[in-house]
Amino acid sequence: MTERTLVLIKPDGVQRLLVGRMISRFEERGLKIVGLKLVAVDRALAERHYAVHRAKPFFGGLVDFITSSPLIAIALEGPSAISVVRTMVGATRPHEAVPGTIRGDFALETAQNLVHASDGAETAAAELALWFSPAELVDYERDIDRWALAAAD
Repeated sequence: MTERTLVLIKPDGVQRLLVGRMISRFEERGLKIVGLKLVAVDRALAERHYAVHRAKPFFGGLVDFITSSPLIAIALEGPSAISVVRTMVGATRPHEAVPGTIRGDFALETAQNLVHASDGAETAAAELALWFSPAELVDYERDIDRWALAAAD
């Protein structure tokens, strides 16, 4: 099933010059970029994004961190994109992330774990709507999609 999901390369990923390496991993896996932008996140957007954590003691730190420097927002599309991306990103706590995942290869600390990925279909839809307007998400065909889908049948 083709899905869309949101990935945020957080400020630490941008500051550490890992953007290209992370995007390459998603593309090499076969996921299609349907939206991509550099965002200087304001406090209101950060608080809406992390609203589910508002009552938790780490909420303020999350908001402060994500607003500290620009990030990259990416909308990805592909078969089972949500679970594929979550697997590629790795466990939230980098010390639990296996080598070969983004966090397992590049992250050391939970508060700066490089990347956010939507955790389910409802979350992905809400997050994509928060970070991208409909006009910023582009539908297009790639020959590889036709070949990959034919191989899956």
